[in-house]
Amino acid sequence: QVQLVESGGGLVQPGGSLRLSCAASGLIFGSNAMGWYRQAPGKQRELVATITNSGGTNYADSVKGRFTISRDANTVSLQMNNLNPEDTAVYYCNYARLGVDYWGKGTLVTVSS
Repeated sequence: QVQLVESGGGLVQPGGSLRLSCAASGLIFGSNAMGWYRQAPGKQRELVATITNSGGTNYADSVKGRFTISRDANTVSLQMNNLNPEDTAVYYCNYARLGVDYWGKGTLVTVSS
């Protein structure tokens, strides 16, 4: 059974940085992607960044140049720099394979002075 556990959220001032990590277990060998999505209050969940098991990455336009996604065998991380209040949201780790999505419980990121 796939399990995803996020860590690293918290309160940060505008312009600051945070690093999110997601520890995965039960992953299935084969083509897959891991990534981060976020959901702000009153808004739909949206893609932040994804990375495939071969290293291909995809970023939302709003985070390009500020966020960097990386992964090793069982961990996916998101380095977030130059944060602004619009980045405030619950961030969810995602693992996707063969059309099936698995989700972590989320970690809250609050950007505020």
